Amino acid sequence: MKHFDFVDKQTGLTYTHDNDKKEVLKYIIKQQPLYRLKIKNMNTLTFNPKQVTKKLLAVLPDRARDVIVSRYGLGKDPHKMTLEAIGKKYGITRERVRQIENYATHSIKRAESYAKEKAVFAELEALFHKLGGVIGEEDLLHHISKEKSVQNHIHLLLVLGDSFKREKEDDYFKHRWHVSDALANQVHEALKKLYKNLSDKDLVSELDIIAAFLGHVEDISDDYKSNHDVIRRWLSLSKTIGKNPLGEWGLTSSPNIRAKGMRDYAFLVIRKHGSPIHFREVAKSIEKLFGRKAHVATTHNELIKDPRFGLVGRGLYALAEWGYMSGVVKDVIRKILESNGPLNREQIIDKVLKERYVKENTIIVNLQNPKHFKKTKEGLYAVA
Repeated sequence: MKHFDFVDKQTGLTYTHDNDKKEVLKYIIKQQPLYRLKIKNMNTLTFNPKQVTKKLLAVLPDRARDVIVSRYGLGKDPHKMTLEAIGKKYGITRERVRQIENYATHSIKRAESYAKEKAVFAELEALFHKLGGVIGEEDLLHHISKEKSVQNHIHLLLVLGDSFKREKEDDYFKHRWHVSDALANQVHEALKKLYKNLSDKDLVSELDIIAAFLGHVEDISDDYKSNHDVIRRWLSLSKTIGKNPLGEWGLTSSPNIRAKGMRDYAFLVIRKHGSPIHFREVAKSIEKLFGRKAHVATTHNELIKDPRFGLVGRGLYALAEWGYMSGVVKDVIRKILESNGPLNREQIIDKVLKERYVKENTIIVNLQNPKHFKKTKEGLYAVA
C-alpha cells in the first residue's frame, strides 16, 4: 500500500500514513475548521469516548462484552476488575478470561463499526503528536479528563488503536504510550544518560535539567525541542529522576527530591534561603513551603544532629557544603591560627567573621583565654 507524508499547517504536525487514513485526516483537518481548531487547542476531545466505546462493544456477545466492561471499568463503577475476580464471577480460570478478552478486542477491530470510527483514532493520534509523541499513561489520561470513568473509556480506545503502543512500567520508567518506536527509544536513552550523569547530591534548576536532557538527544523535531511542556512530560516518564516541591530536579533516590523528615525539609529551606538562617525561621519556612507541622524545638534538634548543617552564629545555621568551619568560636579561632600561623587581632576578627555571625567582642573575649591562646613577642596571637 502506498504511504505518504502529510503536513497539517494548522497544527504543524507531520503524518506518515496509508491512503485510507489520509482521507480521514483531510476530512478532520481541512474540511471542518471548527474541528481543526479544537485539535490545535486539544485539551478536550471533539468526540464522546463513552458513546464511541458503546458502539464498539455492541458487536460482542454478552459475556465477552461484560468481560471488557469489567476489565476496563466501563460500567457505573469505574473500578477495574482483575482476571482472577472476573474468573470467579463466571467460574472459569483467569487464563480463560484472558482468552475472552483477546477474542473481544480482535472481534471489535474486525467489525464494521470499528472502521467507522477512524476519525476518532486519528484525533487521538493527533493529540499524541501535540503532547510529544511519548507520554506517561497517567499524564495522558489526566490531560484528557479528570474523570476516572472517562479515562477508562479512553484507555480502551488506546488498546484498540493500531497506532498506539503501551510500554509497561519497569525499573527506569512509568507506564507510557507512544506512536513512534524511534522517538520513544531516543527519549528513553536520553533519560538513562541523564540519570547516569547525576549524583544524589545534585539539585538542578528546571532550565538546566532541560538543557542537559536536550544534550543527549539527536534527530528530534525542533518543535519538540523548543517546547518545554513536551520536555517536562518526557522527564516525568522517569522513575529515577524527579522534582521536589521547590521545583528543583535530581535523583529520586536523593532526600533532596523525596524529602522524608524534618532534616530533609530543613536542608531544602536553608538551601533556598541561600544564607545562614535562624532555626526558628527554618521551622516557620517548613510549615509555609511544605505544609508540614514543624515544632521549633524539634527542628533545632534535627539541625544539631545532622552533619549537613553547621552552627555559624547564635541560633544561625548554614549548610556544611558552603564551607563554614565547624565548632564554637574558640574552635574556629584555633583552626584559623593552625592554618595561617600567628596573626594579629584584626586579622583574626576578619577571618572569624567570614565563618561565623558573631559580635567582635565575642571573638576578643575568646582570644583572652590563656588556656587556648597566647601572645608572641611580636604581639601576635598563637595557639597556646
